[in-house]
Amino acid sequence: MASINRVVLVGNLTRDPELRQTPGGKSVCTMGLAVNDRYKNEAGEWVEKPNFFDIVAWGAQAENCSRYLSKGRPVAVDGRLSYRSWEAQDGSKRSKVEVVASSVQFLGSRDASGAPVATGAPSGLTPDTSDFDSPVSGAEDDDDIPF
Repeated sequence: MASINRVVLVGNLTRDPELRQTPGGKSVCTMGLAVNDRYKNEAGEWVEKPNFFDIVAWGAQAENCSRYLSKGRPVAVDGRLSYRSWEAQDGSKRSKVEVVASSVQFLGSRDASGAPVATGAPSGLTPDTSDFDSPVSGAEDDDDIPF
């Protein structure tokens, strides 16, 4: 039987990304992500419940996350779940499930200098695509869109 391990999350960072280097020199960045869950309670009122996730990014993506992201910034993360366990200094067993990011999409807008701004409409641009031109730029009429 085949198994699938994939997760897609969109939310806001709960802390500034922390960049470290492995002993082998590979970059690793850890971030916290809050994603709100919305449901109706028994009284029929909408209730928002935050869910918190630990995100891990590697390599050049880790360096870009550390450079361009900060607490409160909206991001979309596509990745996989990873379980790890260890023994704490006091001898107790610890474990956690993390999201290992295969891609982190920076959301929100940028200021005039190109620096990310935590508020604003999602732009979907990552630092590597700052020269991106929208394929529908210059489209004058919605009737020209084929869907």
